[in-house]
Amino acid sequence: MKTLRRSQERGHADHDWLQSFHSFSFADYHDPAHMGFGPLRVINEDVIAPGRGFGQHGHRDMEILTCVLEGVLHHEDSLGNGEDIRPGDVQRMSAGTGIVHSEFNRALYDRTHLLQIWITPTRTGLPPGYEQKRFSEGDKRGRLCLVASPDGREGSVTVHADASLSVGLFDGDEQAELVLNPARKACVHVARGRVVVNGERLDAGDALLLEGESGLKLEQGQLAEVLVFDLGA
Repeated sequence: MKTLRRSQERGHADHDWLQSFHSFSFADYHDPAHMGFGPLRVINEDVIAPGRGFGQHGHRDMEILTCVLEGVLHHEDSLGNGEDIRPGDVQRMSAGTGIVHSEFNRALYDRTHLLQIWITPTRTGLPPGYEQKRFSEGDKRGRLCLVASPDGREGSVTVHADASLSVGLFDGDEQAELVLNPARKACVHVARGRVVVNGERLDAGDALLLEGESGLKLEQGQLAEVLVFDLGA
C-alpha cells in the first residue's frame, strides 16, 4: 500500500524568525490521521532566521536526528557538547532519561535550513547520548547511503530504535533500487528537488509512505536529496 503525502498538506507554523513544516502532528499542529508512522514520530522542516534559534529546552526518551540542508546550526547540550552542524553532517541525540540543549543560527545574514527527525526508542530510560558524523556528497551520489541504524553499521550513527535512515542524491540518469521487507514500513521523504519513486513523482517536502511493499525504485531525479526510512511496524 502506498500513501502519498504532499508538501502542502503538512502542518505549518509561522513564528516570524522560524518557518516550520510538520509532516506529523507536532506542537500546535494536531492531526489524528498523521500522528507518526511506525516508530517515526516527527519530520520537521525548519528555516531559522540569522541570529535566532531555540534556547535551552529539554527532551526525554526520544532519538533525535538533525540534518542541515543549508547554513550552519550550532548545538550545545547538558552533556557538555558544543558542535556546529553543517550540510552533510548527521547528528544523533539520544534524550534518554533527560537532556537539555539549545540550537542557534549564529550567522549574521544567512538562514539555516534543516530537517529534524524524532524516532521513538525501543526502550525508555536509556542514558542520554550524542553522536555526529559527516557523509560526503560522493557517499550519497546516485546511491542510498546508510546514515543511521540500530547497530551503527557501515559507519552510520547509532539510533536506539527499530529504524534505519539512508540518504541519496539523484540527478539525471542516476537511480537506485532497494529491497524492502513487506512486514516492515518504509517512508520516502524528499528534502529538495524532484524524483520519481515507484512511479510517483515527488517534489520537495513530499513523502511516500509504504506498507506491505517488497521494493523501492528511485529514478528521474532533478537535483534531488532523498531520505529513505526503514521502519518496524
